[in-house]
Amino acid sequence: MDLEIEGNAALVTASSSGLGKASAKALAREGVDVVINGRDEERLAEAKAEVESVAAGEVVAQPGDLTDADDVTTLVETTVDEFGGIDHLVTSAGGPPSGSFLDTDDEDWQQAYDLLVMSVVRLAREAEPHLSAGDGGTIVTITSRSVKEAIDNLVLSNSVRMGVIGLEKTLSKEFAPAVRANAVLPGPHETARIRELVNDAVERGEYDSYEEAIDQWAENPLERIADPMELGNTVAFLSSPKSGFINGAALPIDGGATGANL
Repeated sequence: MDLEIEGNAALVTASSSGLGKASAKALAREGVDVVINGRDEERLAEAKAEVESVAAGEVVAQPGDLTDADDVTTLVETTVDEFGGIDHLVTSAGGPPSGSFLDTDDEDWQQAYDLLVMSVVRLAREAEPHLSAGDGGTIVTITSRSVKEAIDNLVLSNSVRMGVIGLEKTLSKEFAPAVRANAVLPGPHETARIRELVNDAVERGEYDSYEEAIDQWAENPLERIADPMELGNTVAFLSSPKSGFINGAALPIDGGATGANL
């Protein structure tokens, strides 16, 4: 299906790995010019080559820390300078550390808020004039299924990511009709991080094989873990006019694992 976004421009944050990279690949494959981002310049260069291998548009790599307001401004300015504007903003960020409530101190809370919420606040503020100036601007925030159903030992993700959903819903009203805003709520996807965790568990002797260990991540009605490109393809769809009446939604991509009715 032609998503009708060829020639558009997108900024995808935290896209040197994982679900951000998958989203950048899906957009680039559709002919979107994409700026990708990460803190590790070596890994970012590797990601650029990987995205370019499937791209039908241009790919630019811009290093930066999402908790640094100046770096966020530079990300938006780079996208505008390179491509003449921004049609699509995809916000992603690394997850906060695991832990229980009593094991989490004030600094942990502040760092999680800066990473997960303030990065989206600053990106949306900086990008809005450019998104609104185009024809059908979109924002897609990548969060977690933890906003639908709290996950044990993830108090920061369970709590702080809720602020991103509240922001996304607000932007879907305040930026409309020029800009649509939606969120995706991923469950486990077989990213490099998941593979690392699984291999570590095998090495510790907790499982006999990678296959046995990965099955433990596949607790959903579809009985499998997701390919990151399944989320990336959904992000590209939500960034396209094919999803033109979807606005303010928070879409779980978890194989039906979440127990919440809404």
